[in-house]
Amino acid sequence: MVLVSFVASHRNRDLALLEQLSVGADALGAAVVASPVVSGAVVLPTCNRFEVYLEAVDAEAARAALVSSIATRSPLTPSEISAALETFEGDDAVRHLLSVATGLESMVVGEREISGQVRRAHADARAGGVLTPQLDKLFQSALRTSRVVASSTGLGTSGRSVVSVALDLADATVTWAGARVLVIGTGGLADAAVGAMQGRGASVVGVFSPSGRALEFAAAHGLEALGAEDLAGAVRAADVVLACSGGEGLVLSAADVALARSGVSSPLTVIDLSLERDVDFDVRSLPGVHVVDLVSVGAQAPEESVTAVEAARAIVAHAVARFDDASRTLDPAVVALREHVFGLLEREVARLRPAPGADADTVARADAAEHALRHFAKTLLHVPTVRAREHAVAGEQERYLAAIRALYGIDVAVPDDACPVDHASVED
Repeated sequence: MVLVSFVASHRNRDLALLEQLSVGADALGAAVVASPVVSGAVVLPTCNRFEVYLEAVDAEAARAALVSSIATRSPLTPSEISAALETFEGDDAVRHLLSVATGLESMVVGEREISGQVRRAHADARAGGVLTPQLDKLFQSALRTSRVVASSTGLGTSGRSVVSVALDLADATVTWAGARVLVIGTGGLADAAVGAMQGRGASVVGVFSPSGRALEFAAAHGLEALGAEDLAGAVRAADVVLACSGGEGLVLSAADVALARSGVSSPLTVIDLSLERDVDFDVRSLPGVHVVDLVSVGAQAPEESVTAVEAARAIVAHAVARFDDASRTLDPAVVALREHVFGLLEREVARLRPAPGADADTVARADAAEHALRHFAKTLLHVPTVRAREHAVAGEQERYLAAIRALYGIDVAVPDDACPVDHASVED
């Protein structure tokens, strides 16, 4: 069995495509595990990514099973689905999830909301009975790594997030003190947004949930839970509609908003942070309506410091190297060698990454070069890993350790919980 992830994100896919992939995401895990080639699944749909982590007999069989399961729910064809999903297998899948959980792959680099979304995806898979021990270990490792990065690198300490950037963009049309806000959605983004808007002086007048969870959320936040019959009145009275339900269809059409706002002269700002839009795209054409969405957030996302990002990537490389399998348990020297190679690899990959706003061709070339480097690193590590097993069986561990020291200058006798940030950032 192998760990494999299938990924589409804001980095290389249109948000409209991500919306279509995410249709029916709640039931996808159980559906794909029904295939005899897949033993476990964790589905991670967020406001700007769609990812599925599987334990399966092999990557190609897993892809076929996943594409088939998505195709029964999505408006996309099987060929469109397959073309949209990038594959990561083994160490690459581990590295990718750890990078996601630490905020390194986020639209706003270092944002902390993603770790909560990873935690919920993990919990949902467990509750749905589709979480295998290996996937459980993977997600536990990702969450631990996220905590280490948050506490030791300074990444994300600016507090910038998708929510904070969206609210800053809305400053252009909203006077927050006393602003009346309607919230659509009850997930992690809604939780963060309610606190942030109240901190700016806004009054959240009610919350509506297409999935029926408004009562619980409202009780926890001291808000009024709204039903579908209350929406028109709430939209009419609101200065801001904050939508982030992540549901499977529109909650408010342009016609709904136009009817609700008929005769209202005050402006309305719509902040739609759902991957699959809650509010019709066409509301922006209505008079007096201003829209902030994920596209505008992505265009204005701030950059984190280079030092913090490099330190975070070194910690991720360390955690990937220590993600257990039998060979690494048998020989700590393999772990040390992997840390050394992965640390240097992340340093070189960082040099290749294009600046924000780079054109599609530049991004594609950088992605191809990164793929080649990662393939080279895995190839480079294959023989030393095999030799470690052979020397262990032959009782020649000291000979192997001496070779590692001589060739790479690696001190194998490091504590298991040591963080190799300095080691992984060796100067040329």
